[in-house]
Amino acid sequence: MDSAMSQKELKEAFVRNLNGTSLQEVSLGSSLAPVCLIIRGLILIICYLIKGSLPLPLPHVSHLLLDFSALILPLVLSCTILSSVLYHVIISLVFVVVCVTCCLFFKSKHPQNTVSSFLQSHIESKQVPFVTLFRVFVNVKTAISILAVDFAVFPRRYAKTETYGTGVMDFGVGAYIFANALVCPEARGKSFSGSRLNHVKKQLLSVWPLVVLGMGRLVSVKMSGYHEHVTEYGVHWNFFFTLAIVRVVVSLLLSVFPARLSWVYAVLISGLYQFVLETSELKDFILYNNDRDKDFLHANKEGIFSVVGNVALYLAGVQVGLYVMKPRSLVQQWFQVLFNLLFACFVLFAALWACQTLLEPVSRCLANLPFFIWSVAQSLLFLSCIGFADMALLFSKRSSGYHFVPSSWNLCKKQSDSEQKTAEMEGLCLVQAVSRNQLLFFLLANVMTGLTNYVMDTLSCSHLFSVCVLLLYMFINCFVIYLLHVCEITIKFW
Repeated sequence: MDSAMSQKELKEAFVRNLNGTSLQEVSLGSSLAPVCLIIRGLILIICYLIKGSLPLPLPHVSHLLLDFSALILPLVLSCTILSSVLYHVIISLVFVVVCVTCCLFFKSKHPQNTVSSFLQSHIESKQVPFVTLFRVFVNVKTAISILAVDFAVFPRRYAKTETYGTGVMDFGVGAYIFANALVCPEARGKSFSGSRLNHVKKQLLSVWPLVVLGMGRLVSVKMSGYHEHVTEYGVHWNFFFTLAIVRVVVSLLLSVFPARLSWVYAVLISGLYQFVLETSELKDFILYNNDRDKDFLHANKEGIFSVVGNVALYLAGVQVGLYVMKPRSLVQQWFQVLFNLLFACFVLFAALWACQTLLEPVSRCLANLPFFIWSVAQSLLFLSCIGFADMALLFSKRSSGYHFVPSSWNLCKKQSDSEQKTAEMEGLCLVQAVSRNQLLFFLLANVMTGLTNYVMDTLSCSHLFSVCVLLLYMFINCFVIYLLHVCEITIKFW
């Protein structure tokens, strides 16, 4: 029992008192997933040009292995054994992408494939693929990180910070909330029907799975003696509770005020919260008061007060969702959207520099104004990078004449088999599998993380063994969710 307790304390100490990494390194990491996305698409295009048809032989197996190798494997390696040479890895991959794309363009059988004609091309606008990709990659990176952080191979600078700082996992918290806001009913322009009271009841009922999951995690952690980072959210609080409360609060707010002004509410809430932090003793209470036995508020101060900043972040996500989800048909119009997102990102990074200079650094623990600005800026950077990657892939598809790469824009086509072929490829896509059951994927990752920590001493594992465990863990998560997708099963019981 004593050895188990000492092991628990050792693991808790392993994830405490960390200061994060630089803004530049977090931003650099955002470029890997988009590059991997292009590479996966180019592999499919090349396979088609060589073979003459797709899917690949043994489609369910081969496409799962391809997606796992192209999209998941690089992300696992980038936060483990390749973290020290990430810049060189990304540069090398970008060089390969540029070379292959140029070859496809110059060998194109369609001489009309000029840049100007490409910009005037019409694309299907039933969905926005880069929003789906953003949400899936945030989910996948979160799944990797929650287990990887318990291994020594995971750089400590990537883990969540104790008070101030910008760790990769700190961004993961903000990005997860932002990703959920992008596709919420308010962001998709859906107005509530009936009375406001009925709308309130509906929103309260819609978050019961998150409350149940939060309670389940709380009970399982307390009963199993699983190590926990108390200063992350508190003694009884966890991220599921934060998600549930943020979603309900925003829904209530936007049932009274127009959603088109969400950015105004976001700035006001975050700004007023920062003002209170600066002019009262709240900041010291959250960061330095350790009297957790006094009452529920003292025990869970980090989780409770960070809800305010996360509500502002969710509102910002709603505003971006309203803008991005507007129907558009031309490639040129979507390029304009991506450039606008990128411009907003740079403006916010400039505002972040001013805030960190005049006020205080980023703090996920406080969910302060700098954290709000950084989370939105970094999310916009990641979202726009994925969007530009999808546009590069669309250009390659147009040049090659093969248009059925899944989870990507499609040019409007007249062929009668277009929708059938697209559906066939989407049915073999790991991205679509995760997108179909995102909450289940997140829950499965949490359960698998607990089981892995229960059966092995993660701190004493060698780097090579740690990477193998992480890859097996991610493959099991992906296999289960992929199997459900192939069987066309959506786990949504609320």
